[in-house]
Amino acid sequence: MLHNTPPNLSDLPIYRKALEIFALSQSISSYMQDDLVPLKDDGSEDTNIYFSGDIVQQSVSLAPEIVNAELERHSERKHKHLASLKKLTNLLYKNSYRLERSSSNGKDFLPILRNELKKFKKLQRSWMLSL
Repeated sequence: MLHNTPPNLSDLPIYRKALEIFALSQSISSYMQDDLVPLKDDGSEDTNIYFSGDIVQQSVSLAPEIVNAELERHSERKHKHLASLKKLTNLLYKNSYRLERSSSNGKDFLPILRNELKKFKKLQRSWMLSL
């Protein structure tokens, strides 16, 4: 994901969990696309297709925010990265619920994503205290 990530950061549990969430989000989105891409009977598109893309976009940003927060020396900027990470996590959670209302078989995997996000939030709280 990040080629210039310092080796000690890739050992952080929160960083590894962020990468797992990205891989899971990407797999779920890919799986759901086949069900969400076709047009509806009235010719309109399924708006849930956007939420499947959103979970990928949000999850891909988790690891870089962790790296930025770890490498940032100024506490004010560090807090901005932490706030951004928290916001991304909450958006991922919200979009997983939105996707669950879709007519895709992939929605069965969304509780797994939310469970991983809960674990991520726990790691996030303890990691934030260590900064």
